[in-house]
Amino acid sequence: MTKKNTTSTLAAVVLLAGAAVAQSAFAQSIVQAQPSGVLSLAAQATADVPQDVVDITLFYEQEAQDPASLTTVLNQRAEAALRQAKGVDNVTAHSGSFTVYPSTDRDGRISAWRGRTEVVLESKDFTAASKLAGKMSESMQVGSVTFSLSPEAQRAAEQKLSAQAIASFKQQAQSSAQAFGYSGYAIREVNIGHNGSSPRPVMMMAARSMSADAKMSAPMALEAGTSTVTVNVSGSVQMNR
Repeated sequence: MTKKNTTSTLAAVVLLAGAAVAQSAFAQSIVQAQPSGVLSLAAQATADVPQDVVDITLFYEQEAQDPASLTTVLNQRAEAALRQAKGVDNVTAHSGSFTVYPSTDRDGRISAWRGRTEVVLESKDFTAASKLAGKMSESMQVGSVTFSLSPEAQRAAEQKLSAQAIASFKQQAQSSAQAFGYSGYAIREVNIGHNGSSPRPVMMMAARSMSADAKMSAPMALEAGTSTVTVNVSGSVQMNR
């Protein structure tokens, strides 16, 4: 082997050794940079909150020979219902769905037009909404009744549950740190999440349960259920000696 080749080989060996040392030092620095005693935790608080809002959907259906006259009749019925609801305290009313569609015979030709209009009552005052729905049912049928949480009740429940979930998170952190032989902990990061509300149960009234000329001037019997509200707290802590 010539002197030139020997020198090149030694240089390559030195470069490889240097690279290996640098790689080892880099890996060691990564290991040293990763803190020890880090613990990931999650806590949850859940409550069934009484629903405080009722939505009552009333509808009117009609059939006609042409869509124009049918639309006029449906609009008149909905406008009359909205005027009737306008003067009632603690109840708001708004238009619901509005549909007009053809009815065909055996040959596929349009034989008539059918339509449906809806008016929705919303209120926290179940008694007022019940009485109004009873009066309006003389001209419109009750299609469905649903209950839900108001934004105010939702926020109040979430605030209360957040405090409970945070307390549970802190208790887990302290007890876990002691179980691992540490004296305490410091919070590294924490996240609070709200899962919204899941209604249970929802009361539904089938439209077909009432005849077209049914009279229901008496107040409806309303009983709300509950909605499940959940708050999650997750994050990590640094356990300290």
